[in-house]
Amino acid sequence: MKRKALKECDQYTSKYAQCAAGKTISIVRQCRKQAKELNNCLRQFTNDAVLEEMKKEYMLHENQKGTSRV
Repeated sequence: MKRKALKECDQYTSKYAQCAAGKTISIVRQCRKQAKELNNCLRQFTNDAVLEEMKKEYMLHENQKGTSRV
């Protein structure tokens, strides 16, 4: 789930990284917009509904794999 979220939100990750480059404490204030955009994107791919869907897909895949062995 994390891997997919980071892949889908790569453009926002890059924007945040560019903003944060060379900064320390000022990141919080100066990169707030980029951080919010990144978090909003990540939230689309890392929520309970997505997790439940991934569990269902995994279980379906495992069940199909188990029936093909028999």
